Amino acid sequence: MLNFLGIGAQKSGTTWLYEMLRHHKTVLFPTGKEVHFWDANLDKGIAWYDSLFAGEENGKVKGEITPAYAILPPNIISDIYHHYPHLRLIYIIRNPIERAWSSALMALERAEMTIEEASDQWFMDHFMSRGSLLRGDYEDCIRRWRSVFPSNQLLILRYEDIANNPNPLLSKCFFHINVDTNVAEYISYEKIKEQIFAGPSYPIRPILIKFLSEIYKPKILSLSEYLKTDFSEWLLVHS
Repeated sequence: MLNFLGIGAQKSGTTWLYEMLRHHKTVLFPTGKEVHFWDANLDKGIAWYDSLFAGEENGKVKGEITPAYAILPPNIISDIYHHYPHLRLIYIIRNPIERAWSSALMALERAEMTIEEASDQWFMDHFMSRGSLLRGDYEDCIRRWRSVFPSNQLLILRYEDIANNPNPLLSKCFFHINVDTNVAEYISYEKIKEQIFAGPSYPIRPILIKFLSEIYKPKILSLSEYLKTDFSEWLLVHS
């Protein structure tokens, strides 16, 4: 049976989280990392999806992580709740300015373009695409999932803690999915500090920093108010 879902955000450390969780002796990913059932494979049917997590493993919890799930529409989220009302959800959020830049660099790589070939306008068009804007609107994503699932079933983690506080982050995650929280028992410090699936890294052009800041400043301030958490450092990083 499916016990937990990692729902995103894209370019926010979900591959790292997958690699860490799969080292826990009571966590299983029967399908690997991304199934994309709820966003791209609904035609296969819920019986097919259920079959991926079938079988009784004593004391094991089963999950999958597909970052695209964060932006699912309310009717699909309701379907998930109907089938799995006790599902535990994990959502990692990252400075949306950096997330948008990282996503654009990934798109650049997939288009087989170099950074020099991409104009400022090319990046701006990507930042303004529906997919990029949806993925960076964390408050909207959280509100949609919380409108269906009880708030305590959605664990919100911060991308910065992967580098700064990985052990407490993992311990919190383990507790949330109801497995032993002793991180050191399953994962070495060296493993935790490894970079997993790091994408291309280039500094954001100043004109693009300004463009992204104008998009995300109101969203960051609103998210701070909604979650009662100070995210102002996200604005200071690129000021």
